[in-house]
Amino acid sequence: MAITDWPKDERPRERLLKHGAANLADAELLAIFLRVGVKGKSAVDLARDLVSHFGGLNGLFAASEAEFTSIPGLGPAKYAQLQAVLEMARRTLGEDMRKKDAFSSPTAVRDYLRLNLSDLRHEVFFALWLDTQHRLLVAEELFRGTLSQTSVYPREVVKRALTHNAAAVVFAHNHPSGVAEPSHADEALTRTLCQALALVDVKVLDHFIVAGQVPPLSFAECGLL
Repeated sequence: MAITDWPKDERPRERLLKHGAANLADAELLAIFLRVGVKGKSAVDLARDLVSHFGGLNGLFAASEAEFTSIPGLGPAKYAQLQAVLEMARRTLGEDMRKKDAFSSPTAVRDYLRLNLSDLRHEVFFALWLDTQHRLLVAEELFRGTLSQTSVYPREVVKRALTHNAAAVVFAHNHPSGVAEPSHADEALTRTLCQALALVDVKVLDHFIVAGQVPPLSFAECGLL
């Protein structure tokens, strides 16, 4: 049955307008984005299949164009639309962090990092450079590695801090394995960076590990800073 044949109060779009987006299931939100289904399936049915196939929205968002378009009914145009939506979400969170103290909303920081790092298949080392009021100056990828390790050079990190005239920084890196546990190497690197940046009066506020769908792990909250 097509969604247009459903009772109005059961249709995803009408439910969103009446109750708000937060009250819809993942498949319902995705169905609104898809707009139409495929032969024999409504948009909601297709959305449920996609959530199941990719293991959730994170998996869907991380899918390559080839993986996405291999699903019947999904083509390059829909993939481009999805990527545009994701980039707008990243930019919106970035703008919010630039307007106020980045740590007035820890949830926003974690959401921003998850959008940027959680589904990468290679390891990256990321920095959020902040001003004296802890507002975001620049978010940038500093180093990129393999699935198992990333080479991070403290001297280059200090140079980037001076380039941006930063007063503080939040570091983050991802674990493609999906395990958000700091290694001894992670802890040692963080100590080294704290010491190096202290020489130029830049404070390391936190270091997050982003891994899959679990909340990013905070070194500060774990007492590792």
